[in-house]
Amino acid sequence: MKSKKMGIYLRLNNGYTLVEVIIVVIIMGIIASIAMKSLSTATYIVRTEETKKELEQLGFAISGNPAMASGGIRTDFGYVGDVGALPPNLDALVVNPGGYSTWNGPYVRDEFSDGLTNSEFKLDGWGKQYSYSAGNTISSSGGGSAITFTYANSTADLLYNTVSISVIDLDYTPPGVVYKDSILAFLTYPDGAGALVADTKNPNSNGLVVFDSIPIGIHRLRVVFIPDSDTLTRNVSVNPGQNSYSEIQHFADVW
Repeated sequence: MKSKKMGIYLRLNNGYTLVEVIIVVIIMGIIASIAMKSLSTATYIVRTEETKKELEQLGFAISGNPAMASGGIRTDFGYVGDVGALPPNLDALVVNPGGYSTWNGPYVRDEFSDGLTNSEFKLDGWGKQYSYSAGNTISSSGGGSAITFTYANSTADLLYNTVSISVIDLDYTPPGVVYKDSILAFLTYPDGAGALVADTKNPNSNGLVVFDSIPIGIHRLRVVFIPDSDTLTRNVSVNPGQNSYSEIQHFADVW
């Protein structure tokens, strides 16, 4: 009885066989491979989502965030709304590109920047520079396939819009042929080169004034009845690809 127990004891202490060790190693390798693949996939997803978020932020810095509004009127138009042109490069979102008086940046903030050369706001989740060519998109290719954010249907939607106004007096009468030349409408907007320009027009007999090739943004509109130096001032919000219309009514029956 004693020798039987000893035999069992000796057999249990013989250790793992070579086959068993190989099987364990194979299983561990499979588990490690699955874990590495899962980690790689998770890392790719994180970098992709980070890149998408940064692309959106850069797009909003260029043309504004359409969700930012007050009283139902859009208030944010980014770089284009202030300058009247698309930025020549992404650096212009952080540093004034030419002493522009209308530039109101920085439009993006890079807390880890040591200067424009190594600024992270220009790098995607894989450390590759974003692709931007002063168009209506910005993209990343660091992940092997393009990720693109489109912030406008076209550059024309950002730069060449129409502002229409209708001038009437207190009883809703247009100026007619007699008074149309007594009215001047001034629309002030950024000229794309760092300054402001004031476009001036007379209405037609029906009181209609149309300004074209106007960049997006909030622009100052003034309507002057010259004989009385009576001036009405409004801010006009010009949205991408839309005709902005305002009705300007004088506070008296002037014609």
